[in-house]
Amino acid sequence: MFSGIVEGMAEVVSIRTDRQNKDFTLRAPFTRELKIDQSIAHNGVCLTVVDIVGDTYTVTAMKETLDRSNLGLLGVGDLVNVERSMKPDALLDGHIVQGHVDQTAVCTRKEDADGSWYFTFEYEPRGGGLCTVEKGSVTVNGVSLTVCDPTERSFRVAIIPYTFEHTNFCRIGVGSVVNLEFDIVGKYIARLMQNYMK
Repeated sequence: MFSGIVEGMAEVVSIRTDRQNKDFTLRAPFTRELKIDQSIAHNGVCLTVVDIVGDTYTVTAMKETLDRSNLGLLGVGDLVNVERSMKPDALLDGHIVQGHVDQTAVCTRKEDADGSWYFTFEYEPRGGGLCTVEKGSVTVNGVSLTVCDPTERSFRVAIIPYTFEHTNFCRIGVGSVVNLEFDIVGKYIARLMQNYMK
């Protein structure tokens, strides 16, 4: 369980393909505090630490994860938003994030808001609660954000300077592919309504 409050950015140091899996080795500010089997969100995807060597650690992503997220597009030198799992007594500063990415979206617009930025993202509607609502929550590359101007297939988010500088939003531009995790409460409500209508 995560909150969508990114702790920092990890740099991809190496990528190794093992059949349909990919092993990502990264360097993060908190690497020396990690333990094997620990869960970390990478651009919003929950992955398990399988190895630690010096100031780097390795995680493995299987085909399902690579198909559903933007991790398969990563290259050496890319920056990944990282967050360690939330402690039971922690403040929930963002919203409830599972680390289970639903799908990807593409950035279609980036606007300067005189010190902040607006990013517009488009995605393929799939139903089942995979939607956004005005002033609702959505996770973009692991960042908990508030939705503006939602449509059936797009939404906009406002990014303040701190978020821009301390997450990989600093590298997102038109055409960038990002991970989306829609609000879990909305997904449950959609499922309940679906069953009710049967």
